[in-house]
Amino acid sequence: MKGGRLSAKTRYMLGMVVDATGAGMYLPLSLLYFHHVTGLPLTQVGTLMTAAAVIGLVSNPAAGVLIDRFGAKAVVTGGYLLRAAGFCTYPLVDNGYTMFAVILLVALGDTSYPPAIQSFIAEFVQGTERDKLLAAQRSLRNAGLGVGGLVAGGVLALGSDAFYYVIVVGTAAGYLLAAACFGSIPIAKSAAPAARTSRKGGYRLVARNRPFLALTLLNVPTAFGYTVLAIGIPAYVTQDLGASTSLVGVLYAVNTVGIALLQIPVTRALVAYRRSRAVALGAAVFASSFLMFAVLAAVGDKTAILIGIFAATALFTAGELMHGATASALCAQAAPEETRGRHLAVYQLSWAVPSALAPAVLTALLTLSPLAMWLVLAVGATVSALGVLRLEPRLPEEAVYPRPRPVPEGRGLPAEPAPA
Repeated sequence: MKGGRLSAKTRYMLGMVVDATGAGMYLPLSLLYFHHVTGLPLTQVGTLMTAAAVIGLVSNPAAGVLIDRFGAKAVVTGGYLLRAAGFCTYPLVDNGYTMFAVILLVALGDTSYPPAIQSFIAEFVQGTERDKLLAAQRSLRNAGLGVGGLVAGGVLALGSDAFYYVIVVGTAAGYLLAAACFGSIPIAKSAAPAARTSRKGGYRLVARNRPFLALTLLNVPTAFGYTVLAIGIPAYVTQDLGASTSLVGVLYAVNTVGIALLQIPVTRALVAYRRSRAVALGAAVFASSFLMFAVLAAVGDKTAILIGIFAATALFTAGELMHGATASALCAQAAPEETRGRHLAVYQLSWAVPSALAPAVLTALLTLSPLAMWLVLAVGATVSALGVLRLEPRLPEEAVYPRPRPVPEGRGLPAEPAPA
């Protein structure tokens, strides 16, 4: 039985790595790919991508119904197959109409994924094993994204337009293999169905939880910042700074590999501090990286620009290391246990909405002025950082102060240190 469980975990992690590698090949090039194959302006491409993503949000609540009816494994594998089908049709895109159709197909699979994968994890692993699996998943997934980014950079460095198609077909193959891995994992039937609670009352309680709603709203500007890695940076470094397209994949790899290697030690170091302070510091570091990117447009020396691009990307990665995992922990602990699911569903919107709007918003700002895009992002991240600090006294004490284990007296007291 134990061997079977280990085998299931191995297949699960293999599916995650394959999924992440395929995504890492394509994500940093998504905007540039459609600009390349359709010849449409970046602003129009971004608008179409945003429209498809916003419409695709309807699959999130629909996925919940399907999970309850058919099981999480069916929805996870179905979502992978849907996205694979979409990517297989990408080479057929040659205008805005076909582009919108295939992006919408993939968006429906993308937005159904978060609730499905969380339910899937709960179905096949329990207790402390779930925490271990999630920790390993984050590291391996980012490693896969990094490898995919390096593969994309190497393929595009060969200099042939045909390799754009190699990347999207490779991504489709990755989704098919991931579907096979997840679909082969056996799920034990639960002895009794989970007790149902009132949805109506639960969401009323979320609406009355003003500090939690404020925390959710304050995450929106920072969530927009996360999207620049796939949307803003590729277009900016290639079109405004004159860097090679192959550099985009390398930058994506720097970010993802950095997170894969450093997320666990950084998070361990941050548990001695207030979560709200770490989250605010992460947002502030994001703001600093955006300002550094903005300054590069005024630099004339190509070598200095290249060094600056890598330095700004490293700073962006540092902000993500401080903010990402800690913000999730802060929010999860701030949600009342009896309605945690509904609270976290609302919080998820602070990530989903910026992700959907980012292609249109960021390309519009880039068209207006690259400096305007970076300044808007920097101001947003700064507002988020200051807002979380002001909100701190209104958040539950157990959310602000992490206490995974007793802290020795006189060492790393969480109430005292303030991030530099």
